[in-house]
Amino acid sequence: MGLTKLALKIAAPAPAVESFSSYMFIGPHPDDIEIGCGATAAKLAASGKSICFLILTDGRYGDGHSGGIKGDELAALRKQETLASAERLGVKDVRFLDLCDGGFYDYEDMKRGIASAVGEFGPELIFAPDPYTGRECHIDHLNAGRAAAHVAYMSPYPGIAEGMGSQQADVKGIAFYMTARTNRYVKVSKEMFALQNEALFGCHTSQYPPGEPETKQLQMYLKLRSADFGLRNLCAHAEGFCVLGQTHMHCIPETV
Repeated sequence: MGLTKLALKIAAPAPAVESFSSYMFIGPHPDDIEIGCGATAAKLAASGKSICFLILTDGRYGDGHSGGIKGDELAALRKQETLASAERLGVKDVRFLDLCDGGFYDYEDMKRGIASAVGEFGPELIFAPDPYTGRECHIDHLNAGRAAAHVAYMSPYPGIAEGMGSQQADVKGIAFYMTARTNRYVKVSKEMFALQNEALFGCHTSQYPPGEPETKQLQMYLKLRSADFGLRNLCAHAEGFCVLGQTHMHCIPETV
């Protein structure tokens, strides 16, 4: 570890995920929050934190296992699956931008939609997919992560928030999920890990029918990921994030 990075870790450590009182989880599609951080959402909800889910696109093109349901019908089904999943995780505030899946929208509309929701809800920490992995290829994930990062950094500035059509919000940081650059972990119980799986595989059945090879692969991945992160933290299960505070989001390239 270089001296600059060590000094940064000491002087300005990454915020601890569980140290805040309000959280917004941003999902590019109806099932991404559950995949990336469902157990963490369940833990925070159970501890009485204020939580909002914001789903950006309608998922209408995720029709590989939907039994022939497509278009508006599938979008409506996936919204109902999202509401059922969020309820299973203990989250009652669920919002939708209803942008068209597959990148068929204006990026500025996505950014302004996120800014508006952030201004209304006022989260201290925002969760979003990491757009800087170098491997993520889905345009909705890339756009969601970039737009969320932009809003997270700019929302505390009243003039900029107003320019985005939003209210000022005192956002303290962003936690990227689906990341390989983990710097913070959330220990979760066996019960919370089970809730994550129930919410994902029991509610989002248009995407993950029981017994399908893709379903089994994702189940195995989540199990191994949770065990890997748990081992790093001397526990059975954990989720990992790349967390940046306001200090880290501007002019400082080192990952703390």
